[in-house]
Amino acid sequence: MKKLTILGLLLTLLLTACQTQTHTFEHVNPAQVGMSAERLILGDQLIQAAIDEGEIPGAVWAVVRHGKLVYLNALGNKAVYPDTVAMTPETVFDLASVSKCVGTTMAVMQLLEKGVIRLNDPVSRFIPDFKPWTNPETGKTTALRVVDLLTHSSGIDPYIGVDAYVERFGEHTPDSLIRYIATQTNRRFQPGSRGLYSCLNFVTLHNIVEKVTGQKFEEYVEEQVFAPLKMRSTAYNPTDEILAACAPTEIQADGLPLIGQVHDPIARRINAGNSGNAGVFSNAQDLARLCAALMNGGELDGQRILSPATIQTMSQVPEYLADGVGRALGWDNCSGAASIRGDFFDRNHTICHTGYTGTSIVLDLKNECAVILLAHRVHPYDKGALTRLRATLSNVVAGAMTD
Repeated sequence: MKKLTILGLLLTLLLTACQTQTHTFEHVNPAQVGMSAERLILGDQLIQAAIDEGEIPGAVWAVVRHGKLVYLNALGNKAVYPDTVAMTPETVFDLASVSKCVGTTMAVMQLLEKGVIRLNDPVSRFIPDFKPWTNPETGKTTALRVVDLLTHSSGIDPYIGVDAYVERFGEHTPDSLIRYIATQTNRRFQPGSRGLYSCLNFVTLHNIVEKVTGQKFEEYVEEQVFAPLKMRSTAYNPTDEILAACAPTEIQADGLPLIGQVHDPIARRINAGNSGNAGVFSNAQDLARLCAALMNGGELDGQRILSPATIQTMSQVPEYLADGVGRALGWDNCSGAASIRGDFFDRNHTICHTGYTGTSIVLDLKNECAVILLAHRVHPYDKGALTRLRATLSNVVAGAMTD
């Protein structure tokens, strides 16, 4: 009996050790995680071709496999106006709409885990007077839900005319903006019946986060997501060292480019950088840490931000939404914009997102492989196209996997 007791104790200790095992983030040789370094170099050639063709002034890209940083390289220039400055791996970029998944989605999923938000909660539970969709034929109303916002199936207008809004309400008027979204924007179809990408969905979500936490949105995300993952070069409204590392974006009316101020007009002019649709500034190393945590079931270096079950749910299109929605919770899965995942990553377990400025993340959770591309195609002017580069880069990385 004593031997059985000791054996049981040893098994308990072993199980506990396995459960508390942490995943350490480190930079490793590609061969250590089943990848070909020679194949990954082809990605550099694709990016350099885009630079040579004038699509982008420069870029930083990274590959993560099995929770480890496998590849990191900087090409071209960080700035070309008013001075030319070479790109470095530490350069911080305006993530634009990649902020939706890096910041807003992580916050909302955490609050779902805590039981203060449910996917099927009506938005009006948190934002009073948030108008429903009204069937034009029957007059019957259908409430918009949190899940409809996350999957871009709410039917809310994609954007607003910022100049007209500012003329009416003024700049830096976030309270007026959420009231405007709640009561005056269109509801174009029955929620959950199809997809329509909308920045207003994520402005609404950040307001829900503030309602339930009692914190300013950017402060919550920095405390609960960025800090635990040691994403030390990531912030909304960057200052000090992060600001100094920022790549510039588009030249403004004063003849100077934006630096450390979010490019998106809603986020910059109305929400003063504290916005759910855009506003995160980050670098490739920090985003690699986030991707590694998601590959590891929500944990990195002993810090957990999400549970494995949450990540599994987050990466799938809710089955009760109509065919054609295509969006998972905060991420793209199989909408028309998901072509950036290329041709080889797993179709059912790959999530991705792009940012208007030239950023993107593609994350294959089944093969535990991520591609991070940080570019600033809007510098010095808003031009250039990266759709094909993103897809071909994904193909190169998928093709570099040897197991």
